[in-house]
Amino acid sequence: MQCKREYFCLEPAKFRLDGGAMYGIIPRPLWNKVHPSDEENRIDLALRLILIKDGDKVILIDTGIGDHNPDKFNQRFDVRSKKKPLALALAEIELTPDDVTDLILSHLHFDHIGGIGELVDEKMQPVFKKARCHIHRDHYEYAHAPTDRDAGSFHTKNFDPIVKWYEEQGLMQWHQGEEGEILELSSGALNFKCSHGHTPFLMHPYDENFIYLADLIPTSNHVHIPWVMGYDISPGVTTKDKKEFLKFIYERNLTMIYEHDPKFWGGKLQEENGQYSCQKNFDQIDSMAYKLEF
Repeated sequence: MQCKREYFCLEPAKFRLDGGAMYGIIPRPLWNKVHPSDEENRIDLALRLILIKDGDKVILIDTGIGDHNPDKFNQRFDVRSKKKPLALALAEIELTPDDVTDLILSHLHFDHIGGIGELVDEKMQPVFKKARCHIHRDHYEYAHAPTDRDAGSFHTKNFDPIVKWYEEQGLMQWHQGEEGEILELSSGALNFKCSHGHTPFLMHPYDENFIYLADLIPTSNHVHIPWVMGYDISPGVTTKDKKEFLKFIYERNLTMIYEHDPKFWGGKLQEENGQYSCQKNFDQIDSMAYKLEF
């Protein structure tokens, strides 16, 4: 008997980044209307993860920023979190970190991979000790030889010990190519498609219902093609990626998951004269974990 796949949003923390960096060449008077900044020009952002339950599989996509960063870091980015935030979020849906069977990491920037480990006796230890870890091989290699411009986004000292642990345990699953299958599940495959503008070989997991946009389209405002982050390593590539992905999403009628939007967890597209825009956005729920219906 085929089981029904269940989807949940986990929101273990919030943080802030510079609004100008998040909206690139878009003038502040425009983006500030839809995403107001604080007195330091920082905008509020979610750290939104997706959890999928499918039969005996419990799949987590991304891990947020973690709780092991120094106070100076947390103050700079206004990280609002509790200790063991992922465990707390999972408890809201009656799960524990040990229930997670597969951990998929879209890319290795600190706000996406920070929750993969925790400090125990001043050493990084894995949070998800029974999970198979999925990372794109080419992106992992890039993370160890980035440009000077984006090197600060990769905290290798935090995630390398965990990746090594997964390899030693035989729990590391490397992926390659522009697209492919991540997992074959009882109710169909979970696949991936790569973008390259934000960072090379950023993996976007998707199935017949949703696509996880990570930092290609981090908020609903970034559905507009020119609204590209200043953080992107290749902004021109991002615009091309967005056009391709929006067509892909619309043709499959997928629900977009916005990883960083503080107001909306996701949205649906509409098309007019070859241009795509948000037809409907779905309100974020004030909870560390909540179920999604597609």
